[in-house]
Amino acid sequence: MTDTDSGGALLRAVEQLRGTAERVKLTLDLPGVEEARTAQGDLVHQLDDYVLPRLRSLDAPLLCVVGGSTGAGKSTLVNSLVGETVSRAGVLRPTTRASVLVHHPDDKQWFEGDRILPGLSRVTGSVADDDDPGSVRLTPSTMLPAGLGLLDAPDIDSVVTSNRDLARQLLAAADLWLFVTTAARYADAVPWTLLREAAERGTSVAIVLDRVPPEAMEDIRIHLAQMLREQGLSKSPIFTIAESALGEDGMLPSRDTERLRGWLHTLAGDAKARSVVIRRTLEGALGSLAARSEQLAQAGQAQTEARDALRRAARTAYSEATQGVEDGMEDGSLLRGEVLARWQELVGTGEFLRQVEAGISRLRDRLTAFFTGKAVSTEHLGEALQSGAAALVTSHAQVAAGAATRRWKGTDGGPDLIQKHPELAKASPDFDSRVERTIRDWQGEVLTMVRDEAGQKRTTARYLAFGVNALAVMLMLIVFTSTAGLTGAEVGIAGGSAVLAQRLLEAIFGDQAVRELAARARKALLAKVSELYDEELGRYETVLDDVELAPQAVKDLSGAAQQVEENR
Repeated sequence: MTDTDSGGALLRAVEQLRGTAERVKLTLDLPGVEEARTAQGDLVHQLDDYVLPRLRSLDAPLLCVVGGSTGAGKSTLVNSLVGETVSRAGVLRPTTRASVLVHHPDDKQWFEGDRILPGLSRVTGSVADDDDPGSVRLTPSTMLPAGLGLLDAPDIDSVVTSNRDLARQLLAAADLWLFVTTAARYADAVPWTLLREAAERGTSVAIVLDRVPPEAMEDIRIHLAQMLREQGLSKSPIFTIAESALGEDGMLPSRDTERLRGWLHTLAGDAKARSVVIRRTLEGALGSLAARSEQLAQAGQAQTEARDALRRAARTAYSEATQGVEDGMEDGSLLRGEVLARWQELVGTGEFLRQVEAGISRLRDRLTAFFTGKAVSTEHLGEALQSGAAALVTSHAQVAAGAATRRWKGTDGGPDLIQKHPELAKASPDFDSRVERTIRDWQGEVLTMVRDEAGQKRTTARYLAFGVNALAVMLMLIVFTSTAGLTGAEVGIAGGSAVLAQRLLEAIFGDQAVRELAARARKALLAKVSELYDEELGRYETVLDDVELAPQAVKDLSGAAQQVEENR
């Protein structure tokens, strides 16, 4: 900061840091995110309201922000220091009015634009009851020396959140914080939290201890000085004001403010002394940027990690569902109940099954006699298979939706998303119809596989005895068994129905062809189920994609802070 080149490099580095810090998104409601959001807002505000303006104009007037607890007498003190009523004091709390910035008329150009506090509008003239609290009322006064601005801030412990937030913002914009407290409240927790932050950031602080009983003056002053030392503020001057009645003009006796007024006038008139205060606060603010940026980067990284964890949880739920369908296709569970009944209705039971089981030669002899040369109708069996397969796919989809929802509720950032999207707890409303359509499409593919495989066999008696539809249904039966046509082992699933179907197909196509057909059919069904589940998973993916994060800004933040450090 000692020459133009280095000052320009530092300014550019801080501008880069400011833009990067603002781009970090803390969208997910993670533990501690509110504190992180507040810290991010404080960082961006201080860069906008103080660091950047001060770097651009080191010779601008010193801004002294008068802050303190409710009823500490800030406005009365400001009026008394200026010597005229410039800020309205009152007993009604909370007050929601424009903050008052008093300045010498010659310093008007430093405060009327957006050089400092660019987010707050400027108003002039007399104080009005309908003042916008998001504005600054500029009040020129020849009673205040040039080179100094006094800003009367809202209560730091106001019951109105916006007042507290504005107070923090204004204090972060100060070259000098004039903290006003009373003998009864100087040890309150809220102001000391801010005083600790001021110490950590190197902000210049002066203390005004108001309404002190004369007999307790020394004891309270000593205790306060000890507390300041413990917080790293041992160099902060303390100005005491004895408890006394206000004058008819509502101001403090001049003798009580004489020492503080003289100190402020000295700062305003002594360029060197003013520069010392300004540079101390500026250096402190710059020195705090690395740690604050790192904390923000960690909060931003936690957001990305939380979203990734939520994405994994949803994907795992649907991966398990796909595996569940695959297992259900292999364990023979679909070949029970309605499917088994329709199969036995088709081929019969008892003596016929025993004769078929006796060997392939007898099977060939029985085909023509049993089916009397007519194509076999497998409509009811095909419908039962379709219903069973659809129920299997639908059941696992509902389980996946429930599992994903439960996992999100137990994962940081997830409960709020589930609350905003309760529809995720169940499969999509149209899922049943999509499943039915998918199973029908798959059955059509199996039909095509069988037709293509038959080729010249379409003229054989065996083929004619069944027809392509019956053969396709038998192939579907084989798909839903653990053997899937890969071996000729008689596993006896569901009364031997799958084994019988396999032998019938082998009698027409041969065992190798049946194995290949079954594998292709199974693969085709799993692919279609995976596509369905991917669409369901897409609902979760869309919700997560809509969570606005900026991982690149998080990565850039540490580098931007490092650039500031290197150019300080």
